[in-house]
Amino acid sequence: MKRIVIADHHPVTRKGISCMLKKNDNFSIVGKANNGDELFKNLEKYAPDILIMEIDMPQINGISALRAIKAEYPDTRVLIFSTHPEEIYALRSIKSGAAGYVPKTASGKVFLKALKQIAKGGIFLNEELTSTFTSRNVGEASAISRYKKLSSREIEVLNLLSSGKRNKDIANALKINEKTVSTYKTRLLKKLKVDNLADLIHQSRMFQFG
Repeated sequence: MKRIVIADHHPVTRKGISCMLKKNDNFSIVGKANNGDELFKNLEKYAPDILIMEIDMPQINGISALRAIKAEYPDTRVLIFSTHPEEIYALRSIKSGAAGYVPKTASGKVFLKALKQIAKGGIFLNEELTSTFTSRNVGEASAISRYKKLSSREIEVLNLLSSGKRNKDIANALKINEKTVSTYKTRLLKKLKVDNLADLIHQSRMFQFG
């Protein structure tokens, strides 16, 4: 059973998520937060498997908070459930460490699909988002398609590489050895179809929108 913390300053949202998951034996809600202070207290107390959060909450600085959460709690998978437009914030959230992004305009079916995919270790991005970028830029859509195939750990390594971290720093942050980091870098180069680290970092920064 996956332990979940819900962080949202709207009581109706917290209640709604609780009701959706009440009869689901795969998930257990262990904590709730309505501001940044309560969020970090819950993370420290429960170290949940999954955090469902709104990035626009009191006492919290959106994407920066997401990066801080992933740095301190790398094993907690984050599902962003937000009022912000998906086409602006979704890929930026994924690049900053989230495992998925669901807008509050989505159906309960989509929300549950995202949660299940994240619980299994996958990354969730709505297919409609890829279609939006296809109409805008074919090359960019192709890059998005490749990015979506990365594992959560590969994305974590990519995030750290793009922020200028060395292999040793990445190994320490993710509690793995340097040889493993090198293996991930080789995989990233192959999966994202680039030839060197500079191009890899450049492509990763394509996902910083807004």
